[in-house]
Amino acid sequence: MIRFLVSCGVVFSLGTILAAEDASIDRLLSKLPPPEKIIKPSVQKALQQPDPALSDSLASRTFQSFESGDFRSALSFSRKLAEKYPRSAGAHCLHGAVAYDLRQFADATGSFRTALAIQPKSVFANFCMALIEARQGNYGSAIPYLKRVTEVEPKASAAYYGLSDCALRVGRKQESVEYARKATALAPSNADVWLQLAKAENSLGHSEATVSAIAKAAQVSPESGSTLAVLGFSYINLNRIPQAIPPLQRAAKLLPREYLVQSQLGYCLLTTGQTKAAIEYLRKGASLNSSYGPVWEHLGVAYKKQGRNREAVTALETATKLLPSSHLAWKHLAEAYQATGRTADAQRATARAQKLGGTAPKASKKKA
Repeated sequence: MIRFLVSCGVVFSLGTILAAEDASIDRLLSKLPPPEKIIKPSVQKALQQPDPALSDSLASRTFQSFESGDFRSALSFSRKLAEKYPRSAGAHCLHGAVAYDLRQFADATGSFRTALAIQPKSVFANFCMALIEARQGNYGSAIPYLKRVTEVEPKASAAYYGLSDCALRVGRKQESVEYARKATALAPSNADVWLQLAKAENSLGHSEATVSAIAKAAQVSPESGSTLAVLGFSYINLNRIPQAIPPLQRAAKLLPREYLVQSQLGYCLLTTGQTKAAIEYLRKGASLNSSYGPVWEHLGVAYKKQGRNREAVTALETATKLLPSSHLAWKHLAEAYQATGRTADAQRATARAQKLGGTAPKASKKKA
């Protein structure tokens, strides 16, 4: 019954996740949307509750208006239905679902609370109350409603998914993991619950369990370039570069316009000695976002490895302009200058690299 509240597959935006270009696994996972942004009350499902009041013409007019985009009329018809059937939990749930979609949370809250006073074990009303609380940042207040859902529907994976997120947000990390594991057991083919498990495991510092959960999400959603990208970036952050290549190769095909996917795949190929292939992806990454410094640094190193020193100089000069505090970029530029006979320039670049070397950030490799 509760399955109608769960989305299928990953719906987050890679652009949102990649807002920070040198993100850790923690930051990557923190960009994933919370359940209340993925799971929403369904007006259509509200109508499918076994309630005689929902056979009234006002109910069908509510749905027709909602579907046609006439939300004001939908809200009016649903309110009239609830007034006509004051003891109908279904009528109040329908009005609450319409109000929720219109972000009128006070109205929605009143409707669902009335529905629960009439029918305390209403799965729909309890779940929707939890979503309203979560949408307003009241995660602790959402937990009792979600627990009530699991009491009525023990196999409600969406409820355990929501419980995991809410528990994590109020600092109950171990509980979050346990709820997420329950959700994955109930809905093993849903990528969202695996990503929630990854977030929960990561909060406890369980690196291997975190990546394992992300890998499972990628396995069950093989056409999700976003999930594959997160998996690849996670492997990079764990310095498991060879393992990052397969998911990033698939992500690069699915997301041909995502510069960071192309750039980091190039970085991984370069690191594993596949220089020719690396240059292809690094050049594409640079063309998609010419202001991303690390791609120019890696491209310069790749050119240098192939003996294309003039091209290396051009790329590394761009890198040092974009990353003026990167001692490695200056070091590589000095080597490229030296290879092209520009001794004085090489000396100046070397001095700059040495000056920066003691304070260079640990992330100087520019991992994803």
